[in-house]
Parts: sequence; C-alpha cells; structure tokens
Amino acid sequence: MKAKIAGLVVVSAWLVGAAAWAQQAHVPTYREEEKEKSETEKAVARDAEQAYKRSLGNIPEQKSADPWGTMRSDSAAAKTTDKTAVDKAATKAAHAKPKPKTDIKTAPKTDTATKQ
Repeated sequence: MKAKIAGLVVVSAWLVGAAAWAQQAHVPTYREEEKEKSETEKAVARDAEQAYKRSLGNIPEQKSADPWGTMRSDSAAAKTTDKTAVDKAATKAAHAKPKPKTDIKTAPKTDTATKQ
C-alpha cells in the first residue's frame, strides 16, 4: 500500500514538472547571440508596428479629467478678479460692528473652586 502511494506521488510530481518545463520559453544566456529573423518575420513585425501606430490614431482626444468640476462654478473665478466684488467685500469689512470688549472687573464671576 505504501509503495503505491509513493509511486503515485512520484508520477504526479513528474507530470507537474513536465508541464512546467514545457511552458518555459528559451531564455538566452550570457553572450548567446540572437537568431537572425527571416524576411517573413521582419515583415510581420513591421506590419504589426504599423497597425499599432494606426490604432493609436483611432483613439479620440481625451478631455482633461476634473472630478471637482461640478462642485465649483466657472463664475466663481471671475467674481474674485472683479474689482467691484473686492470693493464690496472691503466695504463690508470696514463697516462691520466691533464686538464689545468685556472688562475683567465687570465680567460675572464664576467660582469654580466651590463647585468642585
């Protein structure tokens, strides 16, 4: 029984290894010269390059992406450069009522020491 299991393990490992070995492409080693391409291979590569460049011409121009474009209005930028808007803002700031200052002597006293 143990011999059958060991045999199945060896066979399955061999099958997996053979499949992985078959999928590997040849990797050139150091100083190994590349094979010369035939005329048909060169023509296929040239045609593929031309088709790629033609396909790039079929792509329409993309608009610039502005995800916050709907949140801000185009007129907001124009308002800030408008002199009348700047003058109005300066006028409002000049005529604003100042907050009354509280004097330390007149401020109501709170006794925090007795509350604790």
